[in-house]
Amino acid sequence: MSSFGDSAEASQFDPGKGPRPLILCGPSGSGKSTLLRRLLAEFDSAFGFSVSHTTRKPREGEIDGREYHFVKDPEEMKAAIARGEFLESAVFSGNMYGTSKSAVDAVRNMGKICVLDIDVQGVQQVRQQDLQPPPLLVFIRPPSLEVLEERLRSRATETEESLARRLETARVELEYGERPGNFDLVLINDVIDKAYEELRAFILPEIQKLKNENADAMKDTRN
Repeated sequence: MSSFGDSAEASQFDPGKGPRPLILCGPSGSGKSTLLRRLLAEFDSAFGFSVSHTTRKPREGEIDGREYHFVKDPEEMKAAIARGEFLESAVFSGNMYGTSKSAVDAVRNMGKICVLDIDVQGVQQVRQQDLQPPPLLVFIRPPSLEVLEERLRSRATETEESLARRLETARVELEYGERPGNFDLVLINDVIDKAYEELRAFILPEIQKLKNENADAMKDTRN
């Protein structure tokens, strides 16, 4: 994929209008994925996901443009990042990953709220940009590091070394998440039903606004 900032879908979109993207952030074990699944189960038609770019090679069964936009030339992606065409980017295991602005705009152009599941590093990059309309930033956290450790241990997928790394990363993320002004909502996921109701109440006004805008757009096409 050679184009990052001029997709047909995004080029038709007024960047100042449309639903606000929803950015979810939280350490592994915070329950972020569970909350997102419940949100999608109830409001599936309201949300869409942007397709990220990566310089890693496709794995078996992966299709370019579905799982990722696979970039063959890393220098091409570096240049696009330098031109400011990406909301956020990072390097993992020697490969670049990132979310292009046009990918987010393409989802909004479909009349959907674009959901981004990114880490603290990505949130920091997003907050440095003047994204219009501004995203809704939600930080999902466990009640404590001790509870988080219990959750991670219960998965039985971590070695002591990998667990220690995850907990140290979580400690840094929690410090950033609790800092006033970094997020619109800090959600303590202690009881999943209670946490979901709080997330639902937070995003519901944007969903209703989206429904109203889509209804108005339908009226305009009929007139």
